[in-house]
Amino acid sequence: MNDPLAQPLELPCGAVIPNRLCKAAMTEGLGDARLRATERHVRLYRAWSEGGAGLHITGNVMIDRHVIERPGNVAIDTTHAPSVDAEARARLRAWAAAGTVGGNGLWMQVSHAGRQSPRYATRQPVGPSAVQLELLGNYARPRALREDEILDLVQRFAAVAVIARETGFTGVQVHGAHGYLLSSFLSPVTNQRTDAWGGSLENRARFLVEAVRAVRKAVGADFPVSVKLNSDDFRKGGFSHADCLGVVQRLNGCGIDLLEISGGNYEQPRLLGVSGRDGDAVAVRESTKVREAYFLDYAAAIRKVATMPMMVTGGFRTRAGMEAALASGDTDLIGLARPFCTHPDVARRLLAREIDELPAFERGLHLRPRGWLSPASPWLLPKMVNVLGAQGWYYQQMDRLADGRAPDLGRGMLRSFARYWWNDLGKAARLTR
Repeated sequence: MNDPLAQPLELPCGAVIPNRLCKAAMTEGLGDARLRATERHVRLYRAWSEGGAGLHITGNVMIDRHVIERPGNVAIDTTHAPSVDAEARARLRAWAAAGTVGGNGLWMQVSHAGRQSPRYATRQPVGPSAVQLELLGNYARPRALREDEILDLVQRFAAVAVIARETGFTGVQVHGAHGYLLSSFLSPVTNQRTDAWGGSLENRARFLVEAVRAVRKAVGADFPVSVKLNSDDFRKGGFSHADCLGVVQRLNGCGIDLLEISGGNYEQPRLLGVSGRDGDAVAVRESTKVREAYFLDYAAAIRKVATMPMMVTGGFRTRAGMEAALASGDTDLIGLARPFCTHPDVARRLLAREIDELPAFERGLHLRPRGWLSPASPWLLPKMVNVLGAQGWYYQQMDRLADGRAPDLGRGMLRSFARYWWNDLGKAARLTR
């Protein structure tokens, strides 16, 4: 019997993904004080590569060492010589070699954090406009980028993609989702510019489109180029699903090999399966609530205008759900993330039909509402402690895999929350800029 998950996928550039399972990007936080790749990346990605997925996408690799998503990011800043010297490239080669030992693809996710760079990691965040991210007081007001800086960043995306190819990564993904810099240019809430980079959808999408075109031109026609895009920001007045359809139409002519569909940002973290502040949240469609994957209903509409292969990430839990999604034609690849943190061989086990449902430990991690953490409490406290606690729990599992240790499934949520902050603050203090 033909297994739909085991079928190869040929991309427009000619590259072939061996099966339909992808480990989607997750921020690793394993870089050293100079924001370079380390032996911990090598161990983690070797374990994942041997786990059976046809494609792996790295976490954020930043193009600006001064504006990062978190301490421990890898940064390839082409304006800073140590970021691209022989030692930095050797470390990238070791990462790429380990991450492809299983015969899979390994794509570098190229990104800029924009306004979503925390105070302890960045002195001055930047964005399309000076619109501050108000979240636990952890983010400073960004400085609006000048046009010459935008044009320089376009070329930096391309330059980092070239380095990815030269060091052995088999493709790149341009991160245009989740509220990071390119995504923030797409949203009318965060992009209040009146020049050629703001206002109309065409202008708001200009940065993303120009970056993708520059990347494609720089790496050539035979190297996979992907884009990660929000189906919706799920925030009132923000980047809407209708906007998404318009951006996809503009990306159709850019030579993209794969479009990954996700959604949300730090204020509305739908990518994690939760909503943000009720006051500015956009309701999720009822038809979406009954489907297994978070964004599959949106992908069905995107499929009608997209000319490139597509991947949907977020919410898949069962083999049956994955097979149904592929059979519907709404997606060509299944993006999975957190299950790889506890079971690095989860793809192999799915392909071998050893399991039909994915492990999901975070369901038991959330604190029970009581007192200060009650439903009547301000939104930020209960939701963000639970979101960051669960996120921290998975970060610790990645840390253990990166150290060659087995996951610790008994670790508590509060302990994980505290350790996550302690680790990141310690790394921030050691950063060498």
